[in-house]
Amino acid sequence: MSSEAFDLAVIGAGPAGMAAAATAAEQGLRVALIEGGRQLGGQYFRQPGPGLTAPWLPKLHHGRSRFERLAARVETSPRIEVLFEHQVWAVEPGFTVLTDRGPVTAADVVLATGSYERVVPFPGWDLPGVFTAGGAQALLKGNLVLAGRRVVVAGTGPLLLPVAAGLATAGAKVLGLFEANRIRGYAKHPLPVLTNPAKLVEGIDFARQFIRNRVPVRSGLMVVEAQGTDFLEAVVVARPDGSGRRRIACDALAVGYGLVPQIDLGLTLGCEHRMLADGTVGLRVDTNQRTSVPGFYAAGETAGIAGVETSLVEGEIAGLAVAAAFARSRARQAAVPDAAAAPADLRRRRDRQRGFADVIRVQHPVPAAWRDHLTPDTLVCRCEEVPARAVTEAVEDLGACDARTVKLLTRAGMGWCQGRVCGYAVACLARRDPTEPPAATDLLAAAKRPLARPVPLGVLAEQDRRNK
Repeated sequence: MSSEAFDLAVIGAGPAGMAAAATAAEQGLRVALIEGGRQLGGQYFRQPGPGLTAPWLPKLHHGRSRFERLAARVETSPRIEVLFEHQVWAVEPGFTVLTDRGPVTAADVVLATGSYERVVPFPGWDLPGVFTAGGAQALLKGNLVLAGRRVVVAGTGPLLLPVAAGLATAGAKVLGLFEANRIRGYAKHPLPVLTNPAKLVEGIDFARQFIRNRVPVRSGLMVVEAQGTDFLEAVVVARPDGSGRRRIACDALAVGYGLVPQIDLGLTLGCEHRMLADGTVGLRVDTNQRTSVPGFYAAGETAGIAGVETSLVEGEIAGLAVAAAFARSRARQAAVPDAAAAPADLRRRRDRQRGFADVIRVQHPVPAAWRDHLTPDTLVCRCEEVPARAVTEAVEDLGACDARTVKLLTRAGMGWCQGRVCGYAVACLARRDPTEPPAATDLLAAAKRPLARPVPLGVLAEQDRRNK
């Protein structure tokens, strides 16, 4: 790793991070692009491992040519140093980015860490063969492996569409795509839909794929139970109130209830946040993607889930904004082209896309009825093997009234995932009234942590040795 101080550190090499790094480098900045994985692209542009191929692969990756152009800008730039397999576990004021391979210092930081999946437990969700929707997609994109041969896709939100289409394209029999919400409400918001025609075209394309592959699409139905002994054998779908139960034999389930911005690094640094309509928390940013912490920017899904197009635009805006601020602070304005200020058309595109994302958030909430289908033995926290019974006892018998107290009484959220998987469910169950949404403080408790990743003691010891 280079010991020099960079002008900019970009954390995350997905669409937003790649766009920010490439744009800032083209404006003359020296950039460190820090990525925990081995490849560029993030989840959306996830590429298969070296040597892996399949005849259906070209149909699987949307925007392949766009990714290749963006990757070429990153890989050929002499001003970008890509640091693969660097797990970031903290950012210190200043900025020093602490990784498991040593610190990276920079004048400014762009946070582009993307998101992770929101998980809702139900009886049998811990059976082998039950995947999150993104997990099934990552397995397919990165390893060209099907989650199963007979697959059910369920949950809520637009991520279900490419997951179902991708599995069908790769040869799986998709027995049904079950959207938990009724989706008629889009007609009530025509302007955001009409001003994003690419989304309409994309939706029509998915519909064609489902017709061609004979994938049934049903709304108003959710998975209420996964059945099996040693592995998944069937799922039960029903309306949120439990009526209309139907058993479907299958060997895999891809279930997803939306995405959650990964903002732990920003929260720990003190960035202001905002609650979004879907019950998630994003970092608050201005029109140039600046957070409330000077010199710290957030692009893409860290500011709220809005899709790949928004991530690319916001990465570019952030890169231009950092370059302009850097030039002003160094009194080198003449050395930076006028384009360093984000053009108005970029902001307008970002605003249109964010408007459409807001509509999606309203149309795809997590049905509150998921709580009604839990059994006392249903695991809520898989890491610490905490069942729903223990959480209920903590709330109703021991007086817990927030997620932190539930955590202290049950150990829910203390495991390897640090609450990323069970945090939402625990925050909901900590509310006695099932109709009340989880409290913002409880959601933040699941998102804010002093270390963003588990850190081996050897890494801490080495860090201490270097500081002496």
